[in-house]
Amino acid sequence: MWNEPYLETCCRSALHRLSLSGSHGRSHGLKDEPCLERLTRKGLACVGEDDRFHITQDGEARHRVEVLKQT
Repeated sequence: MWNEPYLETCCRSALHRLSLSGSHGRSHGLKDEPCLERLTRKGLACVGEDDRFHITQDGEARHRVEVLKQT
């Protein structure tokens, strides 16, 4: 049974872009900032010391399963 909170399409896209950004992260002020903030509240992203959004380990796992469709 699926027990993860649902991610809107825009948030799945933001999670994918966050994954692609690697260690550089994503800055504030971008169009997907509301989604990045939602991902942060869900623990899938965090704001680093550089004040940029970064993917968390939980975010990487969710990205593999939901976006890349890997187990």
